[in-house]
Amino acid sequence: MTRLSVEMLAADTVEPITSAGHAQLGIAVLAGIAVIVLLITQFKLHAFLSLTLGTLVLGAIAGAPLDKAIASFTTGLGTTVAGVGVLIALGAILGKMLADSGGADQIVDTILAKAGGRSMPWAMVLIASVIGLPLFFEVGVVLLIPVVLMVAKRGNYSLMRIGIPALAGLSVMHGLVPPHPGPLVAIDAVGADLGVTLALGVLVAIPTVIVAGPLFSRYAARWVDVPAPDRMLPQRVSEESGESGKRKLPGFGPTLITILLPVVLMLSKALVDIVIDDPANTVQRVFDVVGSPMIALLAAVLLGIFTLLAPAGFGKERISPLVEKGLAPIAGILLIVGAGGGFKQTLIDTGVGQMVLDISEDWSIPALLLAWLIAVAIRLATGSATVATVSAAGLVAPLAADMSTTHAALLVLAIGAGSLFFSHVNDAGFWLVKEYFGLNVGQTIKTWSVMETIISVVAGGVVLLLSLVI
Repeated sequence: MTRLSVEMLAADTVEPITSAGHAQLGIAVLAGIAVIVLLITQFKLHAFLSLTLGTLVLGAIAGAPLDKAIASFTTGLGTTVAGVGVLIALGAILGKMLADSGGADQIVDTILAKAGGRSMPWAMVLIASVIGLPLFFEVGVVLLIPVVLMVAKRGNYSLMRIGIPALAGLSVMHGLVPPHPGPLVAIDAVGADLGVTLALGVLVAIPTVIVAGPLFSRYAARWVDVPAPDRMLPQRVSEESGESGKRKLPGFGPTLITILLPVVLMLSKALVDIVIDDPANTVQRVFDVVGSPMIALLAAVLLGIFTLLAPAGFGKERISPLVEKGLAPIAGILLIVGAGGGFKQTLIDTGVGQMVLDISEDWSIPALLLAWLIAVAIRLATGSATVATVSAAGLVAPLAADMSTTHAALLVLAIGAGSLFFSHVNDAGFWLVKEYFGLNVGQTIKTWSVMETIISVVAGGVVLLLSLVI
């Protein structure tokens, strides 16, 4: 959704649907979030239903008429899905193409062939960062775990020395860099520019992934010195055989170009907008189209048909089923993101957003730090980075009203950084890592949980430093 459309939406809902005071609104927010947390953690209810019920509780305690609260929720859900739903779908299709064609394997194999010894952790973080651009975190983990186990076994490396850099690369991309769902929702909520956010996200991600990946892995390997678990490795695409022997993989160069195409197009649009800054200019208008998120991702998907699927032997009859399989897993993500947008809109319409704005002015809390702290609190409570992102974005969205383009982008990144703080037992990612690496709960906390905290703190610190110089 463009900044203009966000402002138009805000104009339609500028009058709060209640006249509650700050105290009542504060209680309403705490009660709504408490209901969401309780339903997710204790009753194991799906986050979509939890966010829906939590929104109704928020509206009721804030004193909003039920029909107005429902209208706010459905409006927010619809505009959020309209703004980011197509982008999430295109990203999922591209990720599925990358996985099923063997393009991901080609990237991994090529980089590993050039690395060895002390450079291996750096190679792993590079692989994970590149693969993590178009892939959801869970998909990236499933793809890379066999590689991590294989490298650790064959190279006689500590599992944590190799695994932590891979996990750090995936997690940083997931939390900070669009087109992942969390950053997209935050960009949509605060009206930030996607190209600028993408550029700054990559800038923040580089030092963050270095500290939390290769550097921290030295200590993690000492704290938890475990070998790669002795288990059957899942068969990789590159090991499958076709009718004429070993299956052919897409080329490294074409695969890399396909992955990076949407990033290059979106960054080019942001750069042209800064350099030319004339909406009537033909060059800028062209880049505004080709660099828009939907066109950039669509171009990568169409290119992937020729660079990924065709070389891997995918005929025309296999493309449609592949797209269907790629879209199926994101239904839950879209519903969670949409419900988060409904929760956000209800927060705004009940006046909670203005309350946060007033409090931040009264307490003199920097907006970026406040956004990070709110995301941290919701992340710790719910265990979901996505829920933390969409909820925090809704709370702090009014703070972006008078911000520059760069500071609005930094606000998005502060939210994303906070949403990654200290993953623990209420986070599905915690158990995914624990089981794949064969760790106990204590070992998972010493490695994965500490790594996530380092990512959150370092990224948040870099964002604050950038806010002082740009």
